[in-house]
Amino acid sequence: MALPRSLPTAALPLVAAAIAMLLAAHAVAADRVRDALAERGRASAPTHGLPAGTRVIRDVGYGADPRQRFDVYRPAGARGAPIVVMAHGGGWAFGDKASPGVVGDKAAHWLARGAVFVSVNYRLLPEAPPRTQAADLALALAAVQRRAAEFGGDPARVVLMGHSAGAHLAALVHADRALSAAAGARPWLGTVLLDGAALDVPALMAGRPMRLHTDAFGSDPREWNAASPLHALSGPTAPLLAVCASGRREACPQAKAFARRANALGGRAEVLAVPLSHMQINRDLGAPSPYTRSVDRFLQALDPGFGQPAAPSNTRSTSSPSSASAGPAP
Repeated sequence: MALPRSLPTAALPLVAAAIAMLLAAHAVAADRVRDALAERGRASAPTHGLPAGTRVIRDVGYGADPRQRFDVYRPAGARGAPIVVMAHGGGWAFGDKASPGVVGDKAAHWLARGAVFVSVNYRLLPEAPPRTQAADLALALAAVQRRAAEFGGDPARVVLMGHSAGAHLAALVHADRALSAAAGARPWLGTVLLDGAALDVPALMAGRPMRLHTDAFGSDPREWNAASPLHALSGPTAPLLAVCASGRREACPQAKAFARRANALGGRAEVLAVPLSHMQINRDLGAPSPYTRSVDRFLQALDPGFGQPAAPSNTRSTSSPSSASAGPAP
């Protein structure tokens, strides 16, 4: 239907109201899609393939918001074990802690070596900008450390990990001491970034940013700096491994620039370029491969316990409802 070239002035409020209704409907639809994806992720959360005796504790709260939850994968007999804390990707707007690609081979691999695996949800766009998301991740890290013994882990043996947008958040928590301090997090062993291409946000936005980047970081250079892990570096930090897809335009240059800056400030950062896709870097970590062995070597240099096979168990894996450990951490 053709629209008139001009509208009577009296009709303008009606048009504005109609547009507002359409925008509201679009926002509601987007929220429903996101909730459906999250629910589907929870329904398909992997428990098969995990070592016998694994206990899964779902939806442990670290804040009041429903997204401020994490799942704990605890190997049989765990006591004082190392812990991997994982942040999912999803362009700062989607994703879920229970996605098989987030958990899958990673949990199976490190649980078999006696480590606890924790997968974190955090608030998302449009409600929470990236820096707020990073603050959520820092709160989750602090909660895991406080409750480590409850999960069979050691608060001094924690490694932070994230993929894609989750890698950006992990890098920001790693680089910005104010975030971890405000959350009450203690120092952790190190950080692993899985193909994060937003480590120097101003450089990213000055180039050819994708729509997801403009949605996340906006158009204000001051906001770019505030959300930029490279610009948050101000002194020595814990060891860091940045994995990047060698075929992606931004990933490895950003990783190398971040590592150079961290090393120049007295930290220890290294880059691992792999001939894998963005999604393969996430999904395939933990499966037998040179890639997994390289990440293992980094972790074992931080804590030899990451390389010790766990004692076998004849007990079946179990999943506990959230009631066992739900609610904000004290």
